[in-house]
Amino acid sequence: MLTSLKEQPASGQYDNIFIKPVNLRWFCCGIFLLSTFYFLLSTAVFAQTDEEKMANLKVQIQTLEQQATQLKGTISQKQEQADTLKNQIANLKGQITSLQTQISLTGKKIDKTKIELNDVQNNIFNTQEKIDKQKNTIGRLLLFMDRMDKENFLSIILKNNDLSDYFRQAQSAMTVNANLMNLVGDLQNTENQLNQNKNNLEDKKKDLESLKQQQNIQKVSLDQATKDKNQLLKDTKGQEAAYQKMLAEVERQESVFFSQLRELETHVIQGGLYIVHVTASVNLPKKQKGLFKWPEEEYRITQGYGCTRYARCGRKSGPYNGAPHNGIDMAAGYGSSIKAIASGEIIANGKNDGWGNWVAIKHHNQYNLVSIYSHMSALSFLQVGTQVYSGQVIGYEGSTGNVTGSHLHLSVYKDFFTYINDKKDQLYFNYFEGSVNPLDYL
Repeated sequence: MLTSLKEQPASGQYDNIFIKPVNLRWFCCGIFLLSTFYFLLSTAVFAQTDEEKMANLKVQIQTLEQQATQLKGTISQKQEQADTLKNQIANLKGQITSLQTQISLTGKKIDKTKIELNDVQNNIFNTQEKIDKQKNTIGRLLLFMDRMDKENFLSIILKNNDLSDYFRQAQSAMTVNANLMNLVGDLQNTENQLNQNKNNLEDKKKDLESLKQQQNIQKVSLDQATKDKNQLLKDTKGQEAAYQKMLAEVERQESVFFSQLRELETHVIQGGLYIVHVTASVNLPKKQKGLFKWPEEEYRITQGYGCTRYARCGRKSGPYNGAPHNGIDMAAGYGSSIKAIASGEIIANGKNDGWGNWVAIKHHNQYNLVSIYSHMSALSFLQVGTQVYSGQVIGYEGSTGNVTGSHLHLSVYKDFFTYINDKKDQLYFNYFEGSVNPLDYL
């Protein structure tokens, strides 16, 4: 509605009403305080958000770790009962669920490590700023001390009104000198802190890369486990009789493989056709538990060493052509980390029809023993000649080679050699002679 002329104020009615000019200095000060408060508040909010994220991630990681442990226990029970199609399918489904949980768990660990990495980077930035300020302050104090040193006694006396001024100035110089020493000490501590932060940064980067690699392997293992389950259902059409026939065929193929292997090894030994040949010292270590570390965690031994029930020693129809089992089989699930049982050097690796992906480590001790890890999900990402330490991850459990399920075959040798199977152009290692029982030393 338009205001009538009668309601409008007369000209000059508000002429005496004015906004008092604000002191510019106080105005700027107020703006500065408000902006500082806003900055601190926003920083606190973001910091709180990161803290909340970390707290939530820790809870999620703990929950997923508990689930992963429970699933591994369930898988271990199902593996013992995997002699029927139904149980084997249940076992594979359990491993798939376990891998999905592990992938989620590793993802949460990656998120947590990224936040920690960001915190370390912020600490480095703040510490560097602190160092710059400390150096600037020290520089100003050094200039002041330099000017004081260049003044002679007479000029100082003439410049001051009396001796008391001189002594006050001298006392100030002593105080500055003491502060300078303290600042230098603080600077050294801050630089040490910066170096520690830089080391932490490198450690976090390595952790992040390791977790990413682990997650990639877990995804590959999940894909393989899913394919194995689908292939098993396709091959058997869900029929138990077809599954038992398949198991018998795998055993027959094993027997043929080891029959050919025996002939090959005999030929290599007679002709000295070794590529790598390592012989242990005459005096082997006495049987002692703990000489070597277990290569897997939360594992289950599926077959022992020597003349096991499955090996059926002395019978040519046996899976190893009548020979004993030259190592131990153990299962922790698809994608489980495989670790070196002792420090040493990778002297050979390869892939062949029988053993799948495998790697050999020569151990640097007075005994010169060699350990073999086979059926891994992929070729070891470590090259021949790489030095490894005890407990270092060297690969991941898989089902490559002539096997029916995911597991690790571990052998320990006192006499080890490799050779080429010319017919298949594949690198092999000896099986029938030269091994010792790993369980004597694990």
